[in-house]
Amino acid sequence: MTMTHADFQAIAAKLNPNGRAYIDGKFCDAADGDKFETINPATGKVLAEVAHCKAADVDRAVAAARRVFNQGTWSRAEPEHRKEVLLKVAALVRKHTNELAVLESLDTGKTITDCLHEVGTEVPKFFQWYAELADKTFGKIAPTGPGAMALITYEPAGIAGAVLPWNFPLVMAAWKIAPSLAVGCSAIIKPAEQTPLTTLRLAQLMEEAGVPSGVINIIPGYGHTAGQAIGLHNDIDTLSFTGSTEVGRMFMRYSGDSNLKGVGLEMGGKSPFIVLDDAPITDDLIEHAAMSAFWNGGQNCSANMRQLIAAPLVEEFTARVCERVKTFRLGDPLDPSTDIGSMITKDHKTMVMDYIQSGMDQGARKIMGGNSDLPGFFIEPTVFEAVTPDMKIAREEIFGPVLGIMSVRSDAEALAIASDTEYGLHATVFTRDIDRALHMARSLPCGTVSVNGFSEGDIKTPFGGYKMSGSLARDNGTEALAQYMQTKTIWITT
Repeated sequence: MTMTHADFQAIAAKLNPNGRAYIDGKFCDAADGDKFETINPATGKVLAEVAHCKAADVDRAVAAARRVFNQGTWSRAEPEHRKEVLLKVAALVRKHTNELAVLESLDTGKTITDCLHEVGTEVPKFFQWYAELADKTFGKIAPTGPGAMALITYEPAGIAGAVLPWNFPLVMAAWKIAPSLAVGCSAIIKPAEQTPLTTLRLAQLMEEAGVPSGVINIIPGYGHTAGQAIGLHNDIDTLSFTGSTEVGRMFMRYSGDSNLKGVGLEMGGKSPFIVLDDAPITDDLIEHAAMSAFWNGGQNCSANMRQLIAAPLVEEFTARVCERVKTFRLGDPLDPSTDIGSMITKDHKTMVMDYIQSGMDQGARKIMGGNSDLPGFFIEPTVFEAVTPDMKIAREEIFGPVLGIMSVRSDAEALAIASDTEYGLHATVFTRDIDRALHMARSLPCGTVSVNGFSEGDIKTPFGGYKMSGSLARDNGTEALAQYMQTKTIWITT
């Protein structure tokens, strides 16, 4: 980190965020002229007015996307051409890393350190990876007798809708835009109403890279307006949603009430962090324990808030986790020395504080943190001990900076408690015994199990969950392409 707090403040002072929708290659207001405000959650100050798009705007965007899809400008372009353009997108994101990272930090309350990593590394990596895959995705020839030849080809699904969450706006945009465009789809993207600004800026960079008008359309708005209109639209062929289980259910209903579009869901989690009795309590383990719970202020679907610790290790683990958490610094997200930023909204801060209060009401012992008497929407990182599996904080997704420690007496008890949840997104297991590690990993009903370190995998590995965390599709890896393609069988009688 060579740049200073003052450097990032100077970049912020020069920004003039664009809140207009991006439809058919042009920035425009909503059809009815309606707008809403997006604010900086660290200060409560308004950053920009944003177009409040509704069904009429979605119709305009879908018409443009369908027109260009049918023309074949992008959908039937040589895959090498799509590769070249997406590589240019990656290069432009890298070129504008500082600007995009500051804008992301202002709109989300995330630390500038996290934003620089996400924008400078993760986002361009996704565009580059799927760009490279564009000309390396092959069909198949099915085995037949000599009287026929059966070709199985992959074609773009058509119009891809994507509804993004507010916790990782630009990363999630890349997760969904890159694979859908790599295979030739046109896309309709609704950023979260709390965090639309970097996705709109990305549209400008994609235009500069050569993405044709109509291929990418950014429709800011609320869930019950723009989001619902996307879910119910009869000319959107597939949809990817990341967000809450409640809203994921809505998109399933929207599909059934419209054209039965394919729906990919990645929803919440209540992920366990399990330390078995043979694991040494090292600095590395403690670092992973703290970061798995408090990274991004706990506003992360795979956050490991439920920490299940073998009973003989609980005392040492608790003391050392608290020692580490005491060093976390809350403050201005644009300050590189800040470790934890703000909650996304005032209402979300209130909800997290209600969870903290419920933990105390139900008998968990709060041993540090929990203060919210700070400007903006900040909450100190909070640690509970003596958490039991029946408590609200042990069962519901908090999405805030809360770590709860539970004592377990055996591997079987740890597995039973970890599995006793409606979610199944992620789990972390620490042990020195490979047999125990594999047993736990194979037994946990989770989409990703990380052993001896908190990790969500990388771009090559699919990311998604079991149960109510969403099991219908996967982000990342070649599996992500499946929801944006359809297969066609060509049977030739010879």
